[in-house]
Amino acid sequence: MFRPLRTILLFSLVLTGHLLKAQVNDAGLWMSVCIEKKITPALSAFFTEEIRLNENITEAGTIFSDIGGKYQFGKRFQVGAAYRFTLKRRLDDSYEHRNSWYLDVRYREKIKPVSLILRLRYQSRYAEAYTSETAGIPKNHIRAKLTVKFDTDSKFEPYVYTETFFRLSVPAAESLDLVRWCAGVEYAFNRMHMIDLHYLIQKEMNVKNPVTDYVIGLSYQFSF
Repeated sequence: MFRPLRTILLFSLVLTGHLLKAQVNDAGLWMSVCIEKKITPALSAFFTEEIRLNENITEAGTIFSDIGGKYQFGKRFQVGAAYRFTLKRRLDDSYEHRNSWYLDVRYREKIKPVSLILRLRYQSRYAEAYTSETAGIPKNHIRAKLTVKFDTDSKFEPYVYTETFFRLSVPAAESLDLVRWCAGVEYAFNRMHMIDLHYLIQKEMNVKNPVTDYVIGLSYQFSF
């Protein structure tokens, strides 16, 4: 159990040391609750509520709700789809309403004591209606996420992942606009209740003044 935890700690220190060369922009706290209902052994529906505190954990920068479903094909493949409603804080402290939807394809390969999980997501987001001339034009992304999980033969499951966001309909050299690195651990109380604690670094790309976020994340999942 301790070897994977040392790996995660080293992973975090290396990434932090690399990114400290740039200005540290913000500290955040992301908290979420997910409820998942099994409809059949392969099909399930879920609802997720998340709040993201930013400005050094002093204000609610983003609040969103996801509702969707996913289907498992055997042990390796899973597909899913969801709708997301988002409240995004403006500079005047009001909130912009955003609507988006996404499609996921996930592949999992287990090579004990490690599981490799690749998830590809197509995401389409619409700004609040009538706020600008381009509000009706969606902002589309392909998100690629690679996760490595460590089997410790216990209720603790450490993991690391990296995720990249590629914007569509822009020149290829400018398409990468966000990168995330994360290390964390899941703890399963039983088959119904699980919590996740992680540390995440998020960095904007291909902008004049990129924002780097250093985030502590805490989530709870209830499955039934």
